[in-house]
Amino acid sequence: MRGRRAMVVDDERRARRCLALRLAEFSQIEVIAECANGEEALSVIGLESPDLVFLDIQMPGMDGFDLVCELQSDNMPLIIFVTAFD
Repeated sequence: MRGRRAMVVDDERRARRCLALRLAEFSQIEVIAECANGEEALSVIGLESPDLVFLDIQMPGMDGFDLVCELQSDNMPLIIFVTAFD
């Protein structure tokens, strides 16, 4: 069985790296991309067709909910919303 291809989308670089490092502990998950905003993520999803997207809810510009609304249903990965509060 092939592993799950995942990407991490968060406007905070440290949050992206922390999540990617934690996901690296799971041999069945391969992080194929890290994106800093919704526009970048939309492009990468179209090119790479990941299985999973770990998606920040609050980002400047296109937030996580806006990104989900823009995705084509035939290219819809499983979305896992991630967020942090102060």
